[in-house]
Amino acid sequence: MKTSCTLCILFTTVLLHLSLIPSPSAALLDPTTVSSVDIVLDDSDYIRSSCKTTLYPDTCYHSLNHYATAVQQDPGRLARVAIGVSLAKAKRMSAFVSNLSREADYGAQPRAVAALHDCFSVFGDAVDQIRDSLSQMRTLGGSSESLRFQMSNVQTWMSAALSNEDTCTDGFEDVSDDEPLKLNVCNRAGKVKEVTSNALAFINSFANKI
Repeated sequence: MKTSCTLCILFTTVLLHLSLIPSPSAALLDPTTVSSVDIVLDDSDYIRSSCKTTLYPDTCYHSLNHYATAVQQDPGRLARVAIGVSLAKAKRMSAFVSNLSREADYGAQPRAVAALHDCFSVFGDAVDQIRDSLSQMRTLGGSSESLRFQMSNVQTWMSAALSNEDTCTDGFEDVSDDEPLKLNVCNRAGKVKEVTSNALAFINSFANKI
């Protein structure tokens, strides 16, 4: 009987101690309390911090933040998405120059027209090079040596694309600054060069980690 009472006292004491331990809050137990907004903010912070390493951080952030959840703080995905953004802008620029070249034969300075046609040619090459880069990034795989070779291809193509975009604007150096055609093309081409430069920065960063 005495033993039974002792057990009762011990059991009551344990219950009392357990009741004093604070229970986890409902917010910690419920996964729905971690909203998608919280996740997006984390991913956006990753985009912002990554863009600070580029030559054009503002352009970088505004062009890539929409894809923050797709990137998911993965440097490989970041490089791939940046290449995709560069490709989209380069294709639009190529189409713009193509349409403009058919209309610019009348009224514009002859040097400006010649530069425009050259610009159309080099941007076509840039589009092909960026497209090849994106295709390679989508099929990365194999040994470390193979990965390094594939990334070397991507670096080469993207560097060549950036050089072609530079060639476009360089062709207008001898054209007077008040020529509307020069202002229009160079301003647009400059924006494409910025996203291509940023993409190349992410490519180089990712390649160094392989």
